[in-house]
Amino acid sequence: MKTRVTDIFGIKYPIVQGGLAYLAYADLAAAVSNAGGLGQITAATLRTPDRLRKEIRKVRTLTNKPFSVNFAIARHDGQYKELLEVAIEEKVPAISITGGNPQPVFERIKGENIKTLVLVSGVRQAQKAEQLGADAIMAVGQEGGGHVGRDDIGTMVLIPRVVDSVSIPVLASGGIGDGRGLLAAFALGAEGIEMGTRFIATQECVHANKKYKQAILAAKETDTVIIKRTLGAPGRVLKSGFTLDIIEQEQNGATYEDLQTMISGKANCNYIYDGKEMEGFGWAGQVIGLINDIPTVQELIDEMVLTADKRWDQIGNMIKEKKHR
Repeated sequence: MKTRVTDIFGIKYPIVQGGLAYLAYADLAAAVSNAGGLGQITAATLRTPDRLRKEIRKVRTLTNKPFSVNFAIARHDGQYKELLEVAIEEKVPAISITGGNPQPVFERIKGENIKTLVLVSGVRQAQKAEQLGADAIMAVGQEGGGHVGRDDIGTMVLIPRVVDSVSIPVLASGGIGDGRGLLAAFALGAEGIEMGTRFIATQECVHANKKYKQAILAAKETDTVIIKRTLGAPGRVLKSGFTLDIIEQEQNGATYEDLQTMISGKANCNYIYDGKEMEGFGWAGQVIGLINDIPTVQELIDEMVLTADKRWDQIGNMIKEKKHR
């Protein structure tokens, strides 16, 4: 597969692993990169410069392929700048920026040989990222897991809208978990994809508790809900008694301060690390309805590429038949 995304980031397949708070560590990132995609480690949940530096160096012991460091800057204004300095010092190949205004990041890395991806949920954000100098855009539809846009725009509509609004390459995100989604993204004008939830249900996502992975396998596409909508930061999670309680409190007028403990990173870790389903939550997208196994990352990406190739042939045959009628 050859697109501008593969050319810019030096990867075999235009498949990017999402930032995945508290889960995107060296083991998973290296596995994705070794399989031909672009793996990522997440800076925000490593918290300290020393831990980030150690994780970057660990990735390099596990792969000689390009990888990226994700910076979720929305609620980490006082932390990400120190972490960004580490990424610059370690000369990472790429960074991705999610949440918040990416302008300070671009100003700091100007002149550095670091490729950039920016996650957006709308056209205006995409255009702003292009103006700032982003190498590529990741556009996430409302089907995605984790934080999504406030306007509830689905991937099917969002991707061509963003593609038509910028000149840099776009990666599709939200509701994609197999080769059919990869091929559909290309049909919409994207030049690659970003996946988050699907990579949780892999063998190399070693930090995810077995209960979390099994819940993803058992769930249907209707088994997610949106929390924090009333707080202006909607995020898609697995449906549970805990997350339904959050929503009920929101509907009853709860403030951020009221909900702070329930929506915290600690509550997230209570579930994804320790399986405490009544004390925490797990991010997940509607793509859970398509996930029914826990392969290695290599097996997953190989199968995606094979499926996309087969489906492409099927589409080609359908078009040929139509022409001959």
